[in-house]
Amino acid sequence: MPSLKEVRTRIASVKSTQQITSAMKMVAASKLRRAQAGILQLRPFAGEQKKLLQQLIAATGGAKSAYGEERATNRILYVAFSSNRGLCGAYNSNVIKQTAGLLAEEANTETPPALVTIGRKGTEFFAKTPVKVVASYDSLYDRLSYASAVEVADDLIQLFVSGEYDRVIFIYHRFKNAVVQNLQVEQFLPVEYEHEQPGAEQEEIEYIFDPSKEEILEELIPRILKTQFFKALLDAWASELGARMTAMSQATDNASELLKELRLTYNKARQAAITKEILEIVGGAEALKNV
Repeated sequence: MPSLKEVRTRIASVKSTQQITSAMKMVAASKLRRAQAGILQLRPFAGEQKKLLQQLIAATGGAKSAYGEERATNRILYVAFSSNRGLCGAYNSNVIKQTAGLLAEEANTETPPALVTIGRKGTEFFAKTPVKVVASYDSLYDRLSYASAVEVADDLIQLFVSGEYDRVIFIYHRFKNAVVQNLQVEQFLPVEYEHEQPGAEQEEIEYIFDPSKEEILEELIPRILKTQFFKALLDAWASELGARMTAMSQATDNASELLKELRLTYNKARQAAITKEILEIVGGAEALKNV
């Protein structure tokens, strides 16, 4: 049985850890409320925008637009959304594992894939691998806003439009609630649209373009793509906070259970020490009687 001093030291250590995890849980919960409100407000708007984008690309025949062009080559650029900090459960490991798996599948092809990392944890992990990291945006969460997101989205769009990469794919968590975050692998570019199926009824939408079709696409589609990137960023941010709040809540509960066990162990050790002292006193008294 451990000594009383050892148990007291462990109790003090666990109490200190519990205070830290409890504080981190409250901070994450406070930030999560704002992040959750942001993504839930943006998601319907972004969803309707994406439908409009797909319809516009379909109306122009896809290949006529630089943003919907399907190319023969297949140079893929993956964009991994991780976090800047840990202590958020399996959030980062899920993103890294999924990204590493996709990269490994394409590693031996004629055109190996490349990677853009958003979040310090992903950057630190893939810096130790032979994967080509095109860019890292670790400070994006520190100044999370639409204006800062637009700058990154512009870079990604330019990498596709210039022909340097033929597909841009996002790997991020879609926020559902504080406990559930679903990992998504989503194509950002080229814009996907539904091709007409033989014999299937299609809803025909006729557009009147004014000014020209090219001018409208040049102006409207990049705006919609920037909104889609900002939505993925807010989803990832809210998911990170939800994962951290859940992880810190579980850690706090585990600390409470551990404290109960340690207090029970302490009481047993204290009782054993008291019993031992009583036995020594009684034994000493009996010895004096026999002198």
